[in-house]
Amino acid sequence: MFEQRDFTFIYKYFLAEKQATLWILILGIIAVILSIIFWFFIKNNPSFFKGAAIPLMVLGLLQMVVGYSVYSRTDKQKADIAYKIGMEPVSFVKSAELPRMQKVMKSFEILKWAEIALFITALVLIFLFRLNAGRAFWFGFGVTLAIQTAILFSLDFFAEKRGAIYTNELQKIVSGQVVQP
Repeated sequence: MFEQRDFTFIYKYFLAEKQATLWILILGIIAVILSIIFWFFIKNNPSFFKGAAIPLMVLGLLQMVVGYSVYSRTDKQKADIAYKIGMEPVSFVKSAELPRMQKVMKSFEILKWAEIALFITALVLIFLFRLNAGRAFWFGFGVTLAIQTAILFSLDFFAEKRGAIYTNELQKIVSGQVVQP
């Protein structure tokens, strides 16, 4: 008798990834636009806004690149993985998909610590220069860096949770615990 397995977790994971990366792309575009406005058009307190423009531009471009690249490859990746898991679930998951996801999960750890370090740096800049009008550039830099890293940390937090659920499902396949539909 043919054994039917429930692999809907693959579609759920990649759909959530695609939706999240679309938001990351949109947030990146907004950040870059704000950066341009802050740098070229804000005349009130220009030092503060020029400082704010730099983390917006740098992190906004990063968000755009990551958002677009993951968004654009997700459908093909989902189809390829679903097909390969459907054909040879245990061997494909054990040799390819689980190791890939373990690397992804490790990268979330690295990102988390980098974002925490950037956030602490931002808080130090805010604290040091909040009352120093002559250092408004660094105060603006710190405020925007804090906001951007908090947003990135939040997005990565949820991405890591999605990745953990997906990885857990992959581990079930390897251990033979695949739930029947």
